[in-house]
Order: sequence, then structure tokens, then C-alpha cells
Amino acid sequence: MFKKLFFIVSLCTMAWIAPAAHAADETAAVTSAVEKLRVLMVTPDSAALGALVAEELNYGHSNVRIDTKASFIGDLMSGASDFLTMDLTEQTVRVVGDTAIVRHTLTGNTADKGKDPGTVKLKVLLIWQKQAGEWKLLARQAVRV
Repeated sequence: MFKKLFFIVSLCTMAWIAPAAHAADETAAVTSAVEKLRVLMVTPDSAALGALVAEELNYGHSNVRIDTKASFIGDLMSGASDFLTMDLTEQTVRVVGDTAIVRHTLTGNTADKGKDPGTVKLKVLLIWQKQAGEWKLLARQAVRV
């Protein structure tokens, strides 16, 4: 009788712990993807950016301009959008199925081509989607603080 009870309690415990562990793993994976994006926005690499963002990317800037995957990567590679530094704070990550919602505050220094050096402080919303087992940036919207 004790063995049966122990077995049932063990199964119930595993059924309760497994989803929590999976959620923690997915949150860590999304957090890692956000960090990769941050690094790539300071030191752009076309192939790495292409692998990290979804084909359907909708990238909204605080000035209401919208980029596609091609224009987002192109602007980073050409220096039209040039981050010298970028720090992300107050970050929250919420994973819901194959979608992740990330919010943070972005502060940084910029040297965009054709503009004076500047600083930015933005509130950012990122939407990530798990595609073929990898987290891809699907949408982003920034607003000035």
C-alpha cells in the first residue's frame, strides 16, 4: 500500500513540476534571445540578425516608422541605425504557448548616419514567436519615455 501511495504522489509531483520547469526553460531561452538581439543591434551581423528575426517582422520605432525584416537589418548594417551602447532594464518576460511578451526600458547612445550623436530612452514591447524550435522576433514597438 505504501509503495502505491508513494508512486501516486511521485506522479502527481512530476506532473506539477514538469510544466513549471518547462516554463522556466522557455523564459530563459527568450531572455537569451533578447540578449542576442541587444548585442547584434550594437555589433550587427546580417546572417545572425536574419536567423533571429521572423520573416514577418513588424518593427515599430518611437517616431512611428515601421521596418520590415529587410529594412531593419539593412539600417543596422548601413549605419542608418547605429547603436554605440544599449542597456536593457526593468525587463519582464511572459511566455504563453509559442508566444513570448517582453517589456523593458532601453537606454543607449546612438550615432545614426547623417545625424548628430544622441541618446535614447525608450519603453519597448517585443513579441517573440517560437518557430521550428527557435524563438524569433515577430514584432517590436517602442515609445519615448
